[in-house]
Amino acid sequence: MTDLFSGFRLGALSLPNRVVMAPMTRVRAAAGGLATASMATYYAQRATAGLIVSEGVQPSLIGQSNPGTPGLHTDEQVASWRAVTGAVHTNGGRIFAQLMHGGRVSHPDTTGHQPVGPSAVPATGDVFTPTGPQPAPVPRELPTGEVAEHAGAYGAAGRRAIEAGFDGVELHGANGYLISQFLSSNANLRTDGYGGSIAGRIRFAVEAVEATVDAVGAERTGIRLSPSGGFWGIEERDVPELYAALLRELGRIGIAYVHLEATAGHEVLTALRRAWPGALIMNPVLPMGPKQTGPTEAREWLGLGADLISFGRAFIANPDLVERLRLGAPLAPVDEATYYQGGDAGYLTYPTYQHGA
Repeated sequence: MTDLFSGFRLGALSLPNRVVMAPMTRVRAAAGGLATASMATYYAQRATAGLIVSEGVQPSLIGQSNPGTPGLHTDEQVASWRAVTGAVHTNGGRIFAQLMHGGRVSHPDTTGHQPVGPSAVPATGDVFTPTGPQPAPVPRELPTGEVAEHAGAYGAAGRRAIEAGFDGVELHGANGYLISQFLSSNANLRTDGYGGSIAGRIRFAVEAVEATVDAVGAERTGIRLSPSGGFWGIEERDVPELYAALLRELGRIGIAYVHLEATAGHEVLTALRRAWPGALIMNPVLPMGPKQTGPTEAREWLGLGADLISFGRAFIANPDLVERLRLGAPLAPVDEATYYQGGDAGYLTYPTYQHGA
């Protein structure tokens, strides 16, 4: 069986192991969506991962979901990220930027703009704002002529990511954000070419990927997906057919990888593995669910054909996660209270494993 610590060729990158640091929002960016020195240290501490995928980075101001998150749509943001990517590379790592357009999961108090979406249907629940949680507002339905602008924003941000020193980009097509909203059957009620049929519902995702590939190349482009994921009230019809059709289009384009979340049943996920001809990163447990990915889940999915395994919360509390997994050492628990509180506590303060005498 494939070993978690064997090398792997991903696009143009040679990865020393198959451990991926999953994207995780930590809301530590400075005003203006700038990356910080603490963020550089945070990612550099975890550079032994085969690949790091950054926290979600907004490709435009209107695409910002949460306050305190970084962007890749201004020259100042690009300059700020160079310290982060430089620190990761100096420590021997590789890092992709996750491009995350929040779509309807946003608020005017955060961006100064009414959120946009495929249809005027609000997300379920409260969204984060600078003054605390507030009910998700009704988004502005994107006119047909404006949809291409938002698909193109991923490509523009991807180009800036490469300028900032990232090795590639991952489009956030999961968890109820804009790409996921277009894939949805209840957030997307459109009757034009971007809704209704399976071909219509996958069209925005395909165009966003194509724009990114045109900007940075297929070997530097991946996408994260959450089939059947119910985040922010998202529902999807015909999930096996929907994602099989999307994977066919992504295979035609030839992107570097697909990053799947364990949001659907085992039968659906293994069928999608068989349907996808390229590299697969598997996140084996439900994001933010009761269980964290560990060695058992990693071995199971490597045996089922995944090429790489992404670990989320385990990487927060264990900056040396790869070494701990290699040694079979215990994993430190994470302090959930520090996920989004800001500052360096619970961000830079987790120690590496101390070997016994």
